[in-house]
Amino acid sequence: MGVNFSSLKVMIIDDSKTIRRTTETLLAKEGCTVVTAVDGFDALAKIADTKPDIIFVDIMMPRLDGYQTCALIKNNSEFKSTPVIMLSSKDGLFDKAKGRIVGSDQYLTKPFSKGELLEAIQTHVQIAQAQ
Repeated sequence: MGVNFSSLKVMIIDDSKTIRRTTETLLAKEGCTVVTAVDGFDALAKIADTKPDIIFVDIMMPRLDGYQTCALIKNNSEFKSTPVIMLSSKDGLFDKAKGRIVGSDQYLTKPFSKGELLEAIQTHVQIAQAQ
């Protein structure tokens, strides 16, 4: 059973306009509703209003990095079950481990393909929808 992408709300948190725009375009084509945020503070302000089904967060961001943002999301009882996928331009074991510690559900290395993105959504949203 596949995930119905057209009913999904996806949040992309990245300080790179290019990444936000590319990912948004790609997911909008699949029918997703996409909410973008430029950093952790922006995201935290929008999460409560939009209640995304899945969140993609860049690790390297000013002010509040991806780890801190993920930890804050997972520490909130309302959003702790929301899947959070870390995005990084480094494919480091340390980063992956650190991501797991703060509660992230998966780690994607940039540049990621459309397939990887959709697969991550399918994997984690199915789990969330099944709970």
